Amino acid sequence: MAYDDKAKERTMRYMKEKRDKLTLNLPLGDKERYKAYADKKGKSLTALIVELLESDIKASTEGQ
Repeated sequence: MAYDDKAKERTMRYMKEKRDKLTLNLPLGDKERYKAYADKKGKSLTALIVELLESDIKASTEGQ
């Protein structure tokens, strides 16, 4: 099934209603290095960033 305009509209509505967007400003070249690292771990860059943040939050709240 082709990705048509209706499917695109549904995706965009979902993204607007259910997801937050975060923009990162990185030094030139680092984005590709980070993406390659995430790929090597079998994850998207977004998934890796979220995983690392959640892990750090958990670690910092366990000691409280």
